[in-house]
Amino acid sequence: MTGFQIETHPVLAGVPHGFFGSAGGVHQFGFGGPGDGADVQALRAAAADAILAGGKLAAPHQVHSPDVVTVTDSWDDAAEGRPVADAVVTATPGVVLGIVTADCGPILFADAAAGVIGAAHAGWRGAVDGVLENTIAAMEALGARRGSIAAVLGPTIAQPSYEVDAPFRARFGADAEPFFSPAPEREGTPRWHFDLPGFIMARLGAAGLSKIADMGRDTFSHVARYHSHRRASQAGEANYGRQISMIALP
Repeated sequence: MTGFQIETHPVLAGVPHGFFGSAGGVHQFGFGGPGDGADVQALRAAAADAILAGGKLAAPHQVHSPDVVTVTDSWDDAAEGRPVADAVVTATPGVVLGIVTADCGPILFADAAAGVIGAAHAGWRGAVDGVLENTIAAMEALGARRGSIAAVLGPTIAQPSYEVDAPFRARFGADAEPFFSPAPEREGTPRWHFDLPGFIMARLGAAGLSKIADMGRDTFSHVARYHSHRRASQAGEANYGRQISMIALP
């Protein structure tokens, strides 16, 4: 399989990694998305091989949790039976960590000197509940040093595309005020735009990481390049695709 759209970032230079696009909607990497499961499995395997030749994918069954799995060996990449978590870390060469997203934030982590990597799926719920901090702690348990961990946020829904209501805003504390900006009212009801990328980057910085970067790619507005849950929902589509982000130790 060819034609992958893969973006990398210099903050993770020297560590095999990539943020995959949809290639115009052709590539759908999530078992919960459209398409035959066997085709999705084959596509994911080919993507892992594109990141690291012969690498074996370890991608969890994601549920918007703060939970992290430490990977010592890959598992059968099937729709059912994968570990349930929203982040994975490893110090095992040959393992390709992967997470799927469709507006939420994919974050790839690496302490290249220590030989420890991680990948996390952070929507607003995961970010609030601590998936980022838990990923960093799990990497430290494998020998990473917080000051040496680099992290890059991949394609994520951008603030102008992420309109939210008062009940959503009420889930956040006062410290999140800078990440909300006013949006036009709907039927007299107040609305805001939420800066999920900014919120994630702030959490990474507050956790003590200094080598961090945001790819600055809006999944909602880049129609030809990324899947978007919100865009599909607004269009009344029955299902939506996912992109995948991967990182590996050679």
